[in-house]
Amino acid sequence: MRKYIFLAAAVLLLTSCESSLYYWGGTEGRGTTRYEKLAYNNYDKQSPESLCELVCLYEDMVSNPGGTRGVVPPGIYAEYGFLLLQPATTEAFIGHATARQRRMFKSGDFGALFAQRGVEMLEKEMELYPESVKFIKPLLERIKGK
Repeated sequence: MRKYIFLAAAVLLLTSCESSLYYWGGTEGRGTTRYEKLAYNNYDKQSPESLCELVCLYEDMVSNPGGTRGVVPPGIYAEYGFLLLQPATTEAFIGHATARQRRMFKSGDFGALFAQRGVEMLEKEMELYPESVKFIKPLLERIKGK
C-alpha cells in the first residue's frame, strides 16, 4: 500500500511541473509550440499567408506575455521588430491578411504602424534583455539613420 501512495505522489508531483517560463503561443501537439510551428512554416515555405500568421503570433506573444516569468521570451521582441521593419512584411500583410488578422492592429496604415512598432520592439528587447544591446543598437542606429 505504501508503494502505491508513494508512486501516486511521485506521479502527481512530476505531472504538475509542466509550467513554462515563457508563453510560446500555445501548443500544437506532439510537444511543439505554436511559435515553433509557425516560425518553421514561415522559413520553410515562405508564403505570404505564413508570414501573416507569424506576425499575428508575435503580436499575441508580446501583447499577452505569460509563463511563470510573465515576460516575453528572449529574442522575440528582436525577431518581431526586425520582421516588421522588412518591406515585404508590410506588402504581404496588406495583400494577404485575413479580416481577423487585420483586426489585431488598431490602424489601417500598416506601413507606418509596422515601421513604428518595429522600432519599439527592438528598443523593448534592449530594455528587457540588456545583453542584446551590443547587437541591436547598431542595427537600430542604421534604421533610424535612413
